[in-house]
Amino acid sequence: MTGAISPWHLLIVVLIFLLFFGSKRMPDAARSLGRSMRIFKTEVSQMQNEGKTGEAAPEAQAQPVQPPAQLPPAQPVQQPVAQPNDQQKA
Repeated sequence: MTGAISPWHLLIVVLIFLLFFGSKRMPDAARSLGRSMRIFKTEVSQMQNEGKTGEAAPEAQAQPVQPPAQLPPAQPVQQPVAQPNDQQKA
């Protein structure tokens, strides 16, 4: 063996995928893989365009970080006292 992948190897791999995932899931998997690759390709091209123009995205620019607002101290909550009803006694 020379270590190269022959057409028989590819055929065996395809058959194993069909056995594991079934013929109904394969088109959906291929479709989602295509969408993912398309999104990845557009993101990479946008990153390359940003690098060429030298402009950084507004989200990527450093913004001063403000400390969280101080909350007033918590006040204890008074529980209402249960008072007996006159109707229950009767």
